[in-house]
Amino acid sequence: MDRAAFSRRTFLGAAGAAGAAGAVAAAGAAGCAPGEHAGGGEASRSPAPKPPAKENDRPGDAGWRLTRRGAEHEVEGYADRTSVASGDPFRLHVHTTAKTFRAEAFRMGWYGGTLARKVWESGPLKGTRQPAAKVEPTTYTVSADWPATTEVPTKDWPEGSYLIRLTADSGGQRYVPVTVRSAATQGRVVIVNAVATWQAYNEWGGHSLYNGPTGDDTDRSRAVSCDRPYHEDGDGLFLTYEQPVVALAERLGLPLAYVTNMDIDEDPHLLDGATAVLSLGHDEYWTQPMRDRVTAARGRGTNVAFLGANACFRRIRLEKTALGGRRLVVCYKNDWPRDPGRREGEPPTTNFREPPHAQPENSLTGTLYESNPTTADYVVTSPGHWLFEGTGVRQGSKFPGLVGTEYDRANGIGTTPRPMEVISHSPLTCRGIRSFANSAYYTASSGAGVFNTGTMRWVQSTAGRGGHGIDATTARFTTRVTENLLRAFAAGPAGRTHPAKDNLDTFHPYAGDPTWSKRNLW
Repeated sequence: MDRAAFSRRTFLGAAGAAGAAGAVAAAGAAGCAPGEHAGGGEASRSPAPKPPAKENDRPGDAGWRLTRRGAEHEVEGYADRTSVASGDPFRLHVHTTAKTFRAEAFRMGWYGGTLARKVWESGPLKGTRQPAAKVEPTTYTVSADWPATTEVPTKDWPEGSYLIRLTADSGGQRYVPVTVRSAATQGRVVIVNAVATWQAYNEWGGHSLYNGPTGDDTDRSRAVSCDRPYHEDGDGLFLTYEQPVVALAERLGLPLAYVTNMDIDEDPHLLDGATAVLSLGHDEYWTQPMRDRVTAARGRGTNVAFLGANACFRRIRLEKTALGGRRLVVCYKNDWPRDPGRREGEPPTTNFREPPHAQPENSLTGTLYESNPTTADYVVTSPGHWLFEGTGVRQGSKFPGLVGTEYDRANGIGTTPRPMEVISHSPLTCRGIRSFANSAYYTASSGAGVFNTGTMRWVQSTAGRGGHGIDATTARFTTRVTENLLRAFAAGPAGRTHPAKDNLDTFHPYAGDPTWSKRNLW
C-alpha cells in the first residue's frame, strides 16, 4: 500500500494495545463461555492431575497482556530467531533503562477464554543500556547490533505462536514474538505468522519499507532487518491481524501446525500433506519460493484461505544478517532496477503484478488488491453459500464497517481462477472512485478450495475489534463463517464436497459496470 496515502501507525494504534479482550465475548457468543474449558473435568479435580491430553485443556493465564507500555526505550528487545524447533533455545537481545528486568513466555491459544498460557519465566535479569541503532546509509536498514542478554530454553514448549513479555523493574513492558514451529504439517491446518509483513511496517529506529524520518519515499528502507525490536507494543502485527484466529482455531480443537513465512521459504517440503494453509489478516510480503510452494500445495489438494486483503502483493527476497539467514527482508519496490540482487538473476523486488516478471496475485488469491483507505458495509449476495450456514443472513444483509481499510475485488483478467463464486459484493468509494469489495471462493482442479475475504478487517472483527461500527453482531457473523471455513478446510480438499458455482461474470468489473475505472488505484 501507499504509505503516503494512509498512516499505518494511526490505523494500528488502538487495536494492538487493546489485545484480544473482545475475542472472549465473540467466542462465547459462538458457544463457549469465558473461563469454560473444553474438557479435563475429572482430571482438574484430581489431587495429582495428569497432563491434559490437549494443550488447550490446560489452565490459562489471563494476565498475559501489557499493563503499561512505559516510556520509549524503557524496555525493548528482539529474539535472534523468528522461529525455533521445540527444545531449541533462542537468545533475547534486550535494552532497558532499568536496573533489572524479567521475561515471561506465553503461548497464545484459547485456554478457556484466557487466550494464553505461561510456559516459562526468568528470574530478575541485569538490565543493560544497549548501543544506539545503526542505519545503513544506502538501504536505510536499521539494525540493533546488541549483545545477547539471556538464553531462553524451549524444553517441552508446544508448537505455537508465542509472546515473550519483558517487564522492567520500573514497570515498563514490551513484547517479543517468536514461533515454535512445526517440523511437519501433514494432516494439519497451517497457521502462517506473517513475520515479513510485520517487519515491513516496523518503524523502530525511524525507518520502515514505507518511510523514513523525512516522511517521504527518499529515505525509506529498501531492506529491513529482524535484528531490532518492533515499535509500539513490540508484537509486530500479531495481536491485530493474527491472534483472534489463533484463538478461534485452537478453540475448535483442529489439528494445527505453526510456521512463519520464513520457514516456508526455507523448506520446500514443509507444506507437504497439509490440509490447509491460512494466510491471516495482513500478509502482504512474500518471496517467490513462498508463492511457488503455496501454489504447489494448492495443486496437490491443500486448501488455502486468505483472511485479509492485499495478500501476496509485494515480492521480496530474504537475506542473512549477522545473526543468521533469512533475517533481512529486501524490497526495493519502484526502485527495483537498483536492487543488487537483479545482477544475480533474482526476481525483481517489486509488486508481483508488475513487469518485468509480472504474476498478478489473483492467480493464487482469487481476488485482486485494489486500493486503500476505505470503510464500507459488507454486503452478502449469496446467502445460501455453505460458508454462510448458520449465520441467518439474507440477500443484501449488511455488516457496517467490515470492509476496509484495504480491500480486494474479483476481477475478470486472464489470471483469475475459474470456477469462481463471488459471495459478497460491497459498494464503496475509495479516493473518490466508486468500486466494490468482494469475498470470493474458487476451486482448483486438484480439489483444493481457496477463499479470500477481500477485506483487511475480517480477523479483527471476529474479536469485535476494528472500530468503524464493527459490533457483536458482526463478530458473531465473521466468527461463524470462519468456523465453517476452518472445519471444512481441515477435512480435506474442500472442492470435492463444496465445488464453486461460477458466477464471476455477474460481477465482472468491465461488464455493465459504469462506475469502474480501468486506471490503477493502487
